[in-house]
Amino acid sequence: MPNVLTSIEIDIQWLAAIAGLATLAYAIGRMVLAQKRPAGLHTGVAHQVLRTRYLLIATLLFIAFAILLWKPLPVQPPWWLRLALSVLGVLIFLPALGLYLWGLRTLGESFNASSGFGVRLQMAHRLVTTGPFAYLRHPMYLAVMLSAWGGLLLFRTWTMLVFAILMFGLVVRAHREEQAMAQAFGRQWELYKRMVPAWIPNLDRILPRR
Repeated sequence: MPNVLTSIEIDIQWLAAIAGLATLAYAIGRMVLAQKRPAGLHTGVAHQVLRTRYLLIATLLFIAFAILLWKPLPVQPPWWLRLALSVLGVLIFLPALGLYLWGLRTLGESFNASSGFGVRLQMAHRLVTTGPFAYLRHPMYLAVMLSAWGGLLLFRTWTMLVFAILMFGLVVRAHREEQAMAQAFGRQWELYKRMVPAWIPNLDRILPRR
């Protein structure tokens, strides 16, 4: 029985790995395409750091770092706990990827790369308030954080532990993006910000009223 369940655990990990890599590749492709569109508002040093070559170099370094640290954590739970962690992890990981892709599709041509050092909006950028953005101001960042913690439960490697910790830095990036959106959209942004929470959805907006 343990051998069968270990095989199931490995299958779950492979499924999650393929889904995660496919999502990452798609996001990188969209990021490269976004750099070809006319730029609008810049904040911080975005005009210097958010260039295609720098973004690709950073992505390659991130991948190399991930491969280098892809070693098991020095904690080996029993097989039944490993299976339970894998199931819980995939139940967090896959929906998080779905949320990210939903947000990416909803943004359309307004999607662009950003960083904690600055924000670059497209010239044709619009304030998106549909799809997951009707419920949260930062659904894609939340999706990345959830996928990191789901991946930590699922794979239990040093890479995922470091990734899960570093992703809390997205809170800083979100704050910088909000400042840029306030500059670009003024009162329209303030009304949206007042109506829609940043990280935890308002259940009254999701659950149907009786």
